[in-house]
Amino acid sequence: MNIRPLLDSLDLQEEADRLPAVAPDLPEHPDYPRILAAFNHTTGPLRAKDVCEALGHELLPKNVEGTRAKLKRLVKLGILTEADTGNFARKQ
Repeated sequence: MNIRPLLDSLDLQEEADRLPAVAPDLPEHPDYPRILAAFNHTTGPLRAKDVCEALGHELLPKNVEGTRAKLKRLVKLGILTEADTGNFARKQ
């Protein structure tokens, strides 16, 4: 899935700034609001690589795996769902 055109048109930090300062049960890390902002601008599921790219992180294995761990944490908190293995989406 190539979401680069969409990502180029977004300012995720600006979107994250519009979210509530403290979301309930959201871990304290600056990437979490930005991750949710990325999901707010897509209709389908995203992979960790897509989210990593949306956050502006270099696509290195350590960055993709760190992003995947954050996505899994958001699934455990009931904020995201993992539809298929590795495909994450906002909970409806």
